[in-house]
Amino acid sequence: MLRGERVGLRARHAEDVSPLQSGLYDDIPTRSRADSRPWRPVPPDSAASPYAVADPAEDVAAFSVIELTSGDLAGEALLWGIDLHNRQAHLGVALLPAFRRRGYGGDTTSVLCHYGFVTLGLHRLQVETLADNAPMIAAATRAGFVREGVLRRSAWVSGSFSDELILGLLAEEWRQP
Repeated sequence: MLRGERVGLRARHAEDVSPLQSGLYDDIPTRSRADSRPWRPVPPDSAASPYAVADPAEDVAAFSVIELTSGDLAGEALLWGIDLHNRQAHLGVALLPAFRRRGYGGDTTSVLCHYGFVTLGLHRLQVETLADNAPMIAAATRAGFVREGVLRRSAWVSGSFSDELILGLLAEEWRQP
């Protein structure tokens, strides 16, 4: 398990799928803001579930977020679009409702940065998020990410277009905790 101050990141377990599915995917308004693809009904036992336990892949590292004190499942974290040639990846964090706005997002982001830069040897990490996603922007900024640009009205969210922010962090800029 990769450990931060308050959370740990570990491989997805079969028993994580149902709580992640119901707490993250089936929360349609939140999921619609977190994914560029349209929401579709997917049962938790389907291989198409975004939380299905899968074999390791070169281009994605999906983790379950665990609160260290209680051992409770707190959400998911991932590096996706991992490009080992250009040594870069995208970073994503989604916390279950009971664990939001409690500082776990920042800790999770820091652990993902450590994994990306130290374990994988990446050079760059990138976050794309809706411009009004203050918790993710704050977590990324605390980890050292800088705003690189705005994709104006690029995300179709619940019937209208929203701006997305691009934040980036280079290995040499990262402040290792």
